[in-house]
Amino acid sequence: MTAPVRRTRFVKGRYGFDLRSTALFFLFLAVVVCVLGLAARVVADAVERRPAWMFVLIAVGVAGCLGLRRRVHVARAARRAAAALDEAAREAADVLEAPPVPRRRAAVEVTVDYDALTPEEFEEAIAALCERDGCSEVEVVGGAGDLGADVMAATPDGRRVVIQCKHYAPSHRVGSQDLQRFGGTCFTVHEADIAVLVCTSDFTAPAVEYADQCGIVCVDRGGLEAWTEGTGPRPWETARGGEAPGWKTAGAEY
Repeated sequence: MTAPVRRTRFVKGRYGFDLRSTALFFLFLAVVVCVLGLAARVVADAVERRPAWMFVLIAVGVAGCLGLRRRVHVARAARRAAAALDEAAREAADVLEAPPVPRRRAAVEVTVDYDALTPEEFEEAIAALCERDGCSEVEVVGGAGDLGADVMAATPDGRRVVIQCKHYAPSHRVGSQDLQRFGGTCFTVHEADIAVLVCTSDFTAPAVEYADQCGIVCVDRGGLEAWTEGTGPRPWETARGGEAPGWKTAGAEY
């Protein structure tokens, strides 16, 4: 005799009320609220006892915002300067119907409007020139506490070049004090093999004399434009003892 088969009914599970879990949740929530309240009370008491802390915190926050803003500005300047040089090189290559311009040398017709740049953008443009002409490890280090160095790089033959950039109006000439401040750090602090001061204006006679004595290469507006266009030497080439128009080196006459 065969026993009847019972069919098992599947009952959908239901989530019941868990008193223990609910109690633990509210206990945790109460602890969090107490901790936050205690922290707020401690901060309020500290500010009340020492109001200067609030100003310190505000100052730190403002300084952080300014630093972030400067980094963004410098990054934009680097892109603008590099784009200007690349665009000029492409236009010159199209006009001359020549092969692409080598990275180590610019075409004669390459120009940059240095007067339209900010001081930070000028530093980026000089760094771009160094990189274009074969320098490695190019770095823009200008800013507060730079001790006179704005651009550092390694020349194609491995020498360390330290450059200070002066973005001055044409009527504002670089004086001997500028050279003295740079000369006091370029070799001893930054350990430069070649020290260069490049400006958008010109140099006074005492400044040139001091540079001759210290072995600093001074690049005025004419030398800068020649370097940019490829019609003049690079600063590290002049440091070997050569002379060219627009460059203030030992023994040069102008």
